[in-house]
Amino acid sequence: MKDCPIRPRDAATLIIHRATRGGFEILMGRRHDSHIFAPGRYVFPGGRVDRSDRFVQPATDLRPEVAARLQRTASPGRARAIAAAAIRETFEETGLLLGRPAATPLRAPKGWEDFLARGMAPALDTLDYVFRAITPTGRPRRFNARFFLADARHISGEIEPSGELEDIGWFPVNKVAGLSTIGVTNWALNEAMKVLDTPDNKNRPVPVVYMRGGKRYRTEE
Repeated sequence: MKDCPIRPRDAATLIIHRATRGGFEILMGRRHDSHIFAPGRYVFPGGRVDRSDRFVQPATDLRPEVAARLQRTASPGRARAIAAAAIRETFEETGLLLGRPAATPLRAPKGWEDFLARGMAPALDTLDYVFRAITPTGRPRRFNARFFLADARHISGEIEPSGELEDIGWFPVNKVAGLSTIGVTNWALNEAMKVLDTPDNKNRPVPVVYMRGGKRYRTEE
């Protein structure tokens, strides 16, 4: 009997950008060498979606066009949880908050205690959904990863290295090719830059990349 392939788990990644005179800079960090996935590689902050992400109360909801894109492959509740996970993972890995002041003290689901303790709640309306990638079969860990884009003007806090990322900082887009990255990071950045070049295209499809038989395929949703 053949082994059943591991089902990919939902994951969320956040590409935070800021404009400079020379173009755009992107927030990235280097994964520790001890990690199983992409050790020593530069990545955007992100990670898997937790069950508790469904229960956090956001300060603002997803913009309608962003919710519509996510809901092509996810229920409304799952879509919000995926988006919330991008914000939570970014805070855990970098110390930066993408949120707005909470109107009242909120009950903190597991994993959200430190974020909500700062009087903030996740601001889902600051996110744009730009890319999805599915880890190939045969890998020890598989993810169905959604990539979001956010403007650095919406973040608060100071960068703090974590147990996940080190050497966290702002890297010019044209210098990312010189870093030690993985393919999906470069593919996602290319798609993010297309969105930044055409910010008013609200009805655009979302590219999806997956591997089959050792070949890379690209489709749209």
